[in-house]
Amino acid sequence: MSLSYDLIRSLSDAHPKVPIIQYQYGTAGFRTLGTVLDGVMFRVGVLAALRSKRLNGQTIGVMVTASHNPEQDNGVKLVDPRGEMLEAAWEAHATLLANAETTDDFIDALNHLINITKVDLSKPARIVYARDTRPSGESLVAALEDGFKALDAEARSVGVTTTPVLHYFVRAINTKGTNESYGDDTEQGYHEKISEAFKKLVAGRPPIEPIIIDCANGVGALVASTLSQYIGNTLPIILENTATNAPGALNYQCGADFVKTSQRLPPSLIGRLKPGQRACSLDGDADRLIYYYLDERGYFHMLDGDKIAALVAAFLVELVKTANLDQKLRIGVVQTAYANGASTKYLTQHLPVKCVPTGVKHLHHAAEHYDIGVYFEANGHGTVLFSRGTLELLNTHEPTTPAQSTALQRLVQLTLLINQTVGDALSDMLLAEVVLSHKAYSGVEWDSLYSDLPNRLVKVVVPDRNSFRTEDAERRLVNPVSLQPKIDELVRKYEGGRSFVRPSGTEDVVRVYAEAALKSQADELALRVAGLVYDEAGGDPSKRPKEFL
Repeated sequence: MSLSYDLIRSLSDAHPKVPIIQYQYGTAGFRTLGTVLDGVMFRVGVLAALRSKRLNGQTIGVMVTASHNPEQDNGVKLVDPRGEMLEAAWEAHATLLANAETTDDFIDALNHLINITKVDLSKPARIVYARDTRPSGESLVAALEDGFKALDAEARSVGVTTTPVLHYFVRAINTKGTNESYGDDTEQGYHEKISEAFKKLVAGRPPIEPIIIDCANGVGALVASTLSQYIGNTLPIILENTATNAPGALNYQCGADFVKTSQRLPPSLIGRLKPGQRACSLDGDADRLIYYYLDERGYFHMLDGDKIAALVAAFLVELVKTANLDQKLRIGVVQTAYANGASTKYLTQHLPVKCVPTGVKHLHHAAEHYDIGVYFEANGHGTVLFSRGTLELLNTHEPTTPAQSTALQRLVQLTLLINQTVGDALSDMLLAEVVLSHKAYSGVEWDSLYSDLPNRLVKVVVPDRNSFRTEDAERRLVNPVSLQPKIDELVRKYEGGRSFVRPSGTEDVVRVYAEAALKSQADELALRVAGLVYDEAGGDPSKRPKEFL
């Protein structure tokens, strides 16, 4: 088979690149204003078809979403055959295609890509794709579909759904009919798989009190509504912020990112959340989860990704030990530098902990090196991975006591409950509810596993974020060379002090994170380090932001 260059050319001309703008494919794919993504979408459609051909016709996923970003933004990312992130080498290919200025440039880049990656054009191209509820989604999907058409790809739309459901579809399709079958490749298959596992895991436990889910006025509201029907009274669910069609409502003063960054209730839950009641927030495409509760005095307490990792990891360690598999299975936790120092200290008392650079792809790959790998970013994005060997062991191991048998069956059901392709807020919510039910924990007991160190995150606008380079999983700066010693000197002045500086992956800012024993000290340390960054980046001292002490 050869390419139809006349078709490619005519379709490319209909979706030109916006001049001047330079696009970058990062961990979350392409993300920017929805109004400047039409040409990118077409080219991603072509790239997805090439990726499928390169992998002998395996199905590639394409998700149109900008997750927790404001509604005016949109984005697109590719999903590889096992439901994992796009292979890192192909991120550069995506960036190259997206930035070809003209149709001629695009065709040249396309031919170059086919040659260097040795794509066999005779292979079929198969794609499954979806979008979230953003108003720009429909027109951007039309551009994406033209990209599929340009390479005569076989494409299947699964409509409007969450990012984790799309990842589920990709693995389910590619493992269909094999001994690694991940589930039925329908949304019903997704709901049945996790709801049935949940019901089995909490069978015989006391009734579970209702939980409030803030859906961020995003697509998670649609999937959560359906999931609640499958779960029924096993877990009564109260959905809030479900206005998926209200202009400007998506992620506005609600959702996981709002709660994590502002460390307070979404305004819509004020007066509705009662002391002691459990609540959680999803983000706009339902791949992040943040829990929280009010204590008896009405004070807000956040249970973020670090707290979820601690809760889940401790439960897994307990089950593996009870099943008498602790000598055969190695459990580990993966974090980033943003993990609260208190969580790292707590976890290292129970199992190995590895720190990796920020970005889901880094956490996911590191977690694959354990038999059972737990990873959660502090922002609430995470999951648990069970290796192939672990899955085989769980299905063949012969327990010798009733307690071992029960623990083994619970581990098997957890492998079905957890969406292992990517962080899934709804699957993770059910996982947390299972652990809380078994431990008879309220939010207070969960929160008391360890006490977070006070922390502060500040961003500094800089002319060129690429001039800041890091090492040691982004915990230390190597450039500018004079800055890290100054940071070290500042940190030593604060009890429990820790601070690091890293360039943003999506905007021209540098992020500064700081911890200390007292909130006032954490704030002061973060702002003083931010001041150092501002001065180092070439900012005018007379225009230095007042908050950077």
